[in-house]
Amino acid sequence: MVRVLVVHDEELLGAALVQLLRSDGALEVSSLSPRVGVPDHQALPRDVCVVDGECLRGPQGPPEAPFRAACGERLVVLATPRRPGVLRRAFDAGALGLVDKNAPAERLITAVHTVAKGERFLDTTLTVALLEGAEMPLTSRELSVLSLAAQGAPMAEIAACLHLSRGTIRNYMATAVRKVGARNRADAIRILQNAGWT
Repeated sequence: MVRVLVVHDEELLGAALVQLLRSDGALEVSSLSPRVGVPDHQALPRDVCVVDGECLRGPQGPPEAPFRAACGERLVVLATPRRPGVLRRAFDAGALGLVDKNAPAERLITAVHTVAKGERFLDTTLTVALLEGAEMPLTSRELSVLSLAAQGAPMAEIAACLHLSRGTIRNYMATAVRKVGARNRADAIRILQNAGWT
């Protein structure tokens, strides 16, 4: 029997994933919402953790923060090729399985069994997007500046938060806008959000 923990922040979709996985008699499935928080990883009964890729970023920002410790090495992440940043976070979190959200149901069950054996499962529809995710054009500082701007922080607040001058923040912002091929700050934020980087 393979014990599976499903982590999804939308209750209805999480429940549907649980029912789907329970259709395989060899899987014992439980669920967790990241909004509730991640309990002590010792308390989680799991061999494999199935996580929506959008959940890999905690509410305050650091990617994969609680799930790496909670889910261990055997992580299956659900993602789409349209969001290469999410795929990159999943890969960086140590996910052994990457499954396209548009894949047939059987593919997720196959991925869970494959990862339970300690083997890697990569949905072929996600390979090109994963490679694109490796090409993030911004430095971590530029990404931090745009992420704070995306949350609505004014220039002065971003400067104070990052312990930099306003002029330096303006320079980071201008460089980031140019690197992603955006027309302005709002366009750069939209581009990064659509790719799953913020």
